[in-house]
Amino acid sequence: MFKHYWLLARFDKPIGTLILLYPALWALWLASNGKPNLLALIVISLGVVIMRAAGCVINDYADRNFDPHVERTKQRPIAAGNVTPKAALIFFAILCLLAFGLVLLLNQFTILLSFVGAFLAASYPFMKRYTHLPQAYLGVAFGWAVPMAFAAQLNEIPAIAWVLYSAVILWALVYDTMYAMVDKDDDLKIGVKSTAILFGNYDRHIMGGLQILILLLLILIGQMKALGGIYYLSLIVAALFSIYQQKLIFHREKSACFKAFLNNNWFGLVIFIGLLLNYL
Repeated sequence: MFKHYWLLARFDKPIGTLILLYPALWALWLASNGKPNLLALIVISLGVVIMRAAGCVINDYADRNFDPHVERTKQRPIAAGNVTPKAALIFFAILCLLAFGLVLLLNQFTILLSFVGAFLAASYPFMKRYTHLPQAYLGVAFGWAVPMAFAAQLNEIPAIAWVLYSAVILWALVYDTMYAMVDKDDDLKIGVKSTAILFGNYDRHIMGGLQILILLLLILIGQMKALGGIYYLSLIVAALFSIYQQKLIFHREKSACFKAFLNNNWFGLVIFIGLLLNYL
């Protein structure tokens, strides 16, 4: 039984957690000039892990009638009948309470922001029914760790936080579109909306433009914080990863698109390393 809940929370697939964790770490390092408050670092990091798990649970609950008809998702715990929808909702509530218990250790401003984050995370899975932009909403929801990290560290949200938040939203739009390209055929059959469908034959071109915009925003952040050359070197490496991802999705082959999605782990990591080394 434990195994099914572990799989439901996607703890077996840490790539999703890492992609969500890196922006929170970027934010903490930028907000603290490389010396994050230990409590804020622990709470924000654990909060990201728990809320990513909660997001996966509520996503599978929302998609319980769709997942059995999609090749990639038909063996998920709820779709396969290993976890009941009611049990999944209880599990989701427990995870949210754990995350809220952690955030209570931080300042009042961050606690208030957590309510917005919880609403965004809980509502995200239902967006694919109403809009072709659920991938953008994913960025809004899970990128919320960025303003929360600044609030936890500084008890305010400066302008640079919103620049970083914008970059993270666009990054999520890119990597989750790559992810959605894997399910595009099944989504069209069952009526689920996505940017992979919305962008159509211009998907690669739009994502390429977004990747350039993300890098420009990250360059702006470097200028706003007067970061050194090693940070910009990390952006060059990140740009190379973006080019590699474009190469992978060129023929829209499903396994290659999924590989491009996974490669975003290295994109996030290299930028964090650049920040880490810059402040060292």
